[in-house]
This record gives sequence, C-alpha cells and structure tokens, in this order.
Amino acid sequence: MDIFSDSGADEQPCVIIFCMAKTYTRYVCRECGKVSAALLGRCPQCGAWDSMEEEVVSAAPATALAGSRRASALSKPRPLTALDLDKEERFPLPIAEFARVLGGGIVPGSLVLIGGDPGIGKSTLMLQMAMELGAQVKVLYVSGEESERQIGMRARRLLHTKSAAAADQLLLVTETNLELILEHIEATKPHVVVIDSIQTVYMPQVSTPAGSVTQVREGAARLRELAKNSGVAIFLVGHVTKEGMLAGPKVLEHIVDTVLYLEGDRYQSYRVLRCVKNRFGATSEVGVFEMQDRGMVEVPNPSEAFLAERAVNTPGSAIAVAMEGTRPLLVEIQGLSSPSPFTNPRRTANGIDFNRLLLVTAVLTRRLGLRLSDQDLFVNVVGGMAIEEPAADLAVAAAIASSYQDKMISADTVLIGEVGLSAELRSVGQLSLRLREAANLGFKKAIIPQTRKHSEPVPKSIEIITARDLRQALAATMMERK
Repeated sequence: MDIFSDSGADEQPCVIIFCMAKTYTRYVCRECGKVSAALLGRCPQCGAWDSMEEEVVSAAPATALAGSRRASALSKPRPLTALDLDKEERFPLPIAEFARVLGGGIVPGSLVLIGGDPGIGKSTLMLQMAMELGAQVKVLYVSGEESERQIGMRARRLLHTKSAAAADQLLLVTETNLELILEHIEATKPHVVVIDSIQTVYMPQVSTPAGSVTQVREGAARLRELAKNSGVAIFLVGHVTKEGMLAGPKVLEHIVDTVLYLEGDRYQSYRVLRCVKNRFGATSEVGVFEMQDRGMVEVPNPSEAFLAERAVNTPGSAIAVAMEGTRPLLVEIQGLSSPSPFTNPRRTANGIDFNRLLLVTAVLTRRLGLRLSDQDLFVNVVGGMAIEEPAADLAVAAAIASSYQDKMISADTVLIGEVGLSAELRSVGQLSLRLREAANLGFKKAIIPQTRKHSEPVPKSIEIITARDLRQALAATMMERK
C-alpha cells in the first residue's frame, strides 16, 4: 500500500491511498446481477429486498492472463463461406413433445437450462429423458439433491418396456463438487450430461457457498466452456424464485443456449414445457405432458384434452384459440360474475394477465354499459394453461358478459380477437392456422375481427362471422338460456 501526502503550510494534509490488495469485496443482486460496492437493503436495479449477496473477487494471476492470451492467439478467424452450415447434427429424442420444444432434437455442445416450481416434475422429466436417451448414446446423470437410492426408486417406477434396455446404459453419480464432476465427465466421455441442480454445485476455489451468485455464474461458465470445447450436451436443472423467475443472476440465462420452464398447477395432472429462449430453434414453443404414475406422458392433442371436461351450453364458458409457438391450442376460458358485498369488488385472474382482465372489464363497463363496478369477477383458464397473448381478449370478454347476463355461448363457437380501448376488435396473427385447428376439432362457427387479411385462406367447414367491435361480436355470440 502506497501513501502520498500533498499539503501546504496552513492546510490539512490530503492523503491518497492506492490499495494493491489482490482480493476485494462487492455485493451482487441474486435477482438481476446488479453490482454494488456497498451492502444495500434494496437493489436499485430491480427493486428486490434483501437480494444483495457478498462476493469476494480475486484478481487473476499474471500467469493465467498470459496463458489466456496465448490460447486466444492460437484461434484464427475463418471466412463464413468455409463453414459447413448445411449439416445440422442433433441427437434424436424419443420424447416427441420434448424434442419439439428443443427444435427437433438435442444439439451437441448445447447448454440447456430448465426451471420450474418445486415438485412440478423437473427431476422426473430429466430422468425419464436420460433413460430414453440411454439406448442411443451414453448419458451421465449428476445429482446433487438426491441419493442414488432415491433416484433408483424413481427410475424403477418409470421403467417400462421401451426404456428397460436403456436403464443399464445410464450412468449415475451423486456429486456437488464441480471439479470432481468435470473429472467424471472426462473419464466417462458421455454424449449428454444432466446436472440436477446447478444451485447445489460449488467450486472449491470460490469462497462463497453453493447457490450464491458467484457460484452459479462461475459454475455455468465452466460448464459452457466444457460443452463448446468437447461437444457434450449439458442440461442444467435450476430453481425458481417466489416470483417464478429462475434463481441466480440474470446473466445465467445469457450464458446458456436454451431456457425452458416447466409450468402447471401442481395439484393438476397437466404440465406445460415452455421455451423462452432457443439459439437452435423457435422460441415460445410448448410441449404438453400429463403427470401419471409412470412419469410424464405426452399429450399429442392438448386442445382435445383441455376441452374433454367442458360443460356444454353453460353461461360463462368461451373457447379461445391461443398460439404457443407454432402450435394452436384451444382452451376453455371460464368467467364468473357475482354481486359483491364489499365496496371494492374483487378481480381474480387465473391463467391470464391481471392487467388484461382489468382492461377488458373497463371496456365492458364503459363502452357496452355493463354494470360491473359492484360485481366480483373471476376468470380461469381450464387445465392450468397460461395465456399471454391478447388474442384471447374476445373470449375473456364473452365469458364475463355471458355470466353477467346469464346467457349461453354456443358450444361449437370459437372466439378470436384482441379488444382495443374503444371496444374495437383488432386482428391477430396466424389466423388461418387457428381456424384450421378449430375446424379439425369439430367447431362450426368462429367469431373473428372484421379487419382480418382476406388473403389468408380459411377452412370451408367452419362458418366465419366477422365483427367490427365487441358489441357486434357479443350480439352474434350470445344465446338465450333454455
């Protein structure tokens, strides 16, 4: 440490201190990755409370920096035309719904992160995938949360004729030390590695505990380097926070190639595997599974499954067609209007955005004259699905109006359209694909916006009714209760 003093005869000395320490402490938000020099009770970036974690940073040795410079000097730029871009190698995945979400299969050298609520079925799905892949390629399953006996008991429950031969080819190890995990990978040379979970893995040279921001970030970076250099496909299981976001720094999602979420109500049987990032395929793809005693069972026609228990010709029930990636899904939206005994009525949304519910309610009240200010409103998407696009606005509005007026919506009618603040209906994308799916499931009538593109082909087996605004759409939809 060097101290320099610069002072005059009648002045207080001014001391400048240069700290030559090789380590220093900083604080990192585990939610967004914001770095701060001081410990703060609330993150200034994302506003999360008690999310700042202490991180001890060590300066890199000069020899390590020199080695990295020598290694980078060996890499040579190549022209784009010299790359073989036509050949795309993927491991075929027997689970079709999983392969659909990944973009057709597993890309060698890819790093995939899958998150979900506790008990939603992440470990079950990963073990089932590893057992299915074991018949084709060598798979190493690394568990940091369960013992080998626990995993063996689950594997015995998942065993069936198709995967019985694959069980002997699946390698299993329980380990949390990343250095030892890397040694196991180097010794066994697998094609696919599953690490359950990344929050339990730690690096001995990092002083922070397992699951901290530094451990998660540095561990994922080491695994990414391994995947890119060796061609091993690595799956990481991650925890989620109370808000449903992946735990750890936000940079973790930027490190990996693909981010998957396993969603659904843990008290229901259906699970939705949703892709929010994919460098090797389309984003926003979904795969639908049903949790049974023998594991995750694929649902090849989720629209039919979601509508199987629908009550026909009941007020408050409407059918919407939502796009999940490239797949159209027909879901039932239920609305219930009930007089409120309180001054401030309740608004409850399950499966749709709460702000969209408030918007649709305001339009129904202001533009159509429905007196909903003294009504408790409940909207539910059946099956545990979560609809994020505004194309379901018309179905939400119809379900609420149907319950309030005690009128039925025809059971063979689907409603597609976005509702504007002036009650106008706005067109939505991929309309022909939505209508084709509705026609395949036997629906005979579709209420759509009048501003649709006439160049889009529509199936002839379904009657198309266009509406300029919400009032026209509801008039063409409502039926008197018998």
